Amino acid sequence: MLVDSQQIIDALIETLVMTGFSLLFSTVIGLPLGVLLVITRKGHLWENAFIFTILNGVVNIFRSVPFIILMVAIVPLTRLIVGTSIGTAAAVVPLVFYAGPYIARLIENSLLEVDKGVIEAAESMGATSTQIIFRFLVPEALSSLVLSLTIATVGLVGASAMAGAIGGGGLGDLAITFGYQRFDTWVMVITVAILIVLVQGLQSSGNFVSKKIRRR
Repeated sequence: MLVDSQQIIDALIETLVMTGFSLLFSTVIGLPLGVLLVITRKGHLWENAFIFTILNGVVNIFRSVPFIILMVAIVPLTRLIVGTSIGTAAAVVPLVFYAGPYIARLIENSLLEVDKGVIEAAESMGATSTQIIFRFLVPEALSSLVLSLTIATVGLVGASAMAGAIGGGGLGDLAITFGYQRFDTWVMVITVAILIVLVQGLQSSGNFVSKKIRRR
């Protein structure tokens, strides 16, 4: 095997950093987008066909582009934002563009699961639209939102591994550079095993938190 344990640990840390920052920025973008997709649709709090159509179209466009193509397509923008198109920091940019619309759609689905009776009850108590969103709609869907963000996080782990194809760093880069290109099967096996354990841990944690919230 051509790599040592320190290189594997460094690659794991890079993957966690990419996933963590990408999830943070993607949620900052995706959460308000998801809320707007719900409240501006027909028959909801801030019904607005124009805004809904625009947002829905933008989300669909970004979700239609495969991540590997998106990474290459926005290389100039990546260079503009972080000054380089390779490395961990550079990989975060396409990951955010990839995951932001995806999270928006997941959040939209979670919020649409909330019983309309909850909103009607809030309106009958004189709550404003903002109060309904943040004190009734989002809290009521919190358990489902946790599961949605868990799914998004797992997806980001997989996408961060693909970022290794263009020198994005992390476990994907390790697997391609030392495993695939140097025909080292053990590096590939170890990388896959780490990714499986990481994904299982994330999914189990998300399920646990969601269950706790649902019981409350």
